[in-house]
Amino acid sequence: MNGYGIRALYLSELSRMWRTLFQSIASPVISTSLYFIVFGAAIGSRMQEIDGVSYGAFIIPGLIMLMLLNESISNASFGIYMPKFTGTIYEVLSAPLSPVEIVVGYVGAAATKSVLLGILILLTARLFVDYEILHPIWMFGFLVLTAITFSLFGFIIGVWADGFEKLQIVPMMIVTPLAFLGGSFYSINMLPPMWQTITLFNPVVYLISGFRWSFYGVADVHIGVSLGMTLVFLTICLAIVWIIFRTGYKLKP
Repeated sequence: MNGYGIRALYLSELSRMWRTLFQSIASPVISTSLYFIVFGAAIGSRMQEIDGVSYGAFIIPGLIMLMLLNESISNASFGIYMPKFTGTIYEVLSAPLSPVEIVVGYVGAAATKSVLLGILILLTARLFVDYEILHPIWMFGFLVLTAITFSLFGFIIGVWADGFEKLQIVPMMIVTPLAFLGGSFYSINMLPPMWQTITLFNPVVYLISGFRWSFYGVADVHIGVSLGMTLVFLTICLAIVWIIFRTGYKLKP
């Protein structure tokens, strides 16, 4: 394992975050804080409890997960797309780095950014809403696992995209709607039976449900199923990344 090469890629990607501090850190924290103010402090005080949890506290895991998915995908996709766009990807591919080491460098940096943002937003939420974390280790585990999984997904999108507009299609047109419809602001048990069944085909439901369980011990789906579905998606992403490097898809002329 080329530790120096991984470290160089990892630190190079992290340095981009510090160069664009407002866009990378401040903007997601501020935009998510607006949700806490509107839905948590203002509307939440007039809403009834859900599964014994105040509405303002109930939506915290969903909002953090919404941010985590989008930021993980955006960071990883942009991180691999820019070397492709500028042509420097060939320098990376010709360096003494294996595909595993390249993926660890890019995906590790994107996941680190997302986890840091998740923790910052979690701390910011305390300013607006009171909440508790019953299972902090599980909470951090879900945070890291989701960040890694969707950073891999973003890496795949970055390789696939051949224009800046394609980098935004999946996060804006697919992931964000799925997050909103996946129980970010409500429990799927509040839906009619038919819609509950349909919602279970939404993979984001399992992420939000598992993450919410780590906070309050309540979930729409059993914690084992949530963890299993997350690991399945992680495995699929790993398989696609392996195929990309095996075939050189959009990486080699």
